[in-house]
Order: sequence, then structure tokens, then C-alpha cells
Amino acid sequence: MRIAVIGIVIEKNRNSAGAVNAVLSDYGDYIVGRMGVPDKQDEVYVISVIVKATNEIISAITGKLGKITNVIVKSAVTSCEIK
Repeated sequence: MRIAVIGIVIEKNRNSAGAVNAVLSDYGDYIVGRMGVPDKQDEVYVISVIVKATNEIISAITGKLGKITNVIVKSAVTSCEIK
């Protein structure tokens, strides 16, 4: 298991937000915390998600999110294993 931060940026409009939330809900057991910051004026919505999961699960989450239209995803993963 590792701790990771997944940064999600939704651009242009919020139409993709439902799909993003569906993926996050599917992996809810691994989510430690989440924070969203909307910039409605510029139509950019940023979500940071802290997860505790294996590398495979972290990759699955970011991969599914990255396939959603108008969504940009990046992750930072700890290098050490945790319990």
C-alpha cells in the first residue's frame, strides 16, 4: 500500500463531473480525503484526492479518470510501502 495524491482538473464545463464522481465512488474504500475548488468564472474545477492503495489501484483510478472528456489527471505517489 502507498499514499498518493491524485490531482484532477475538469476544464470547460461541469458536464464531466458526474463521470469523475462515479469513478471516485467506485474506489471510495481507498479514499482518505478529498477537496474540491471550483473556479466557475473560468470554468475550471480542481479536485485533490488522497488515496491509500496499491500501485495497481492508483493506476486504475488515474487511468479511468484520464479517459473522461475534458479531464486532466496527475498523481504523486510515495516511494515507501506503508501498512
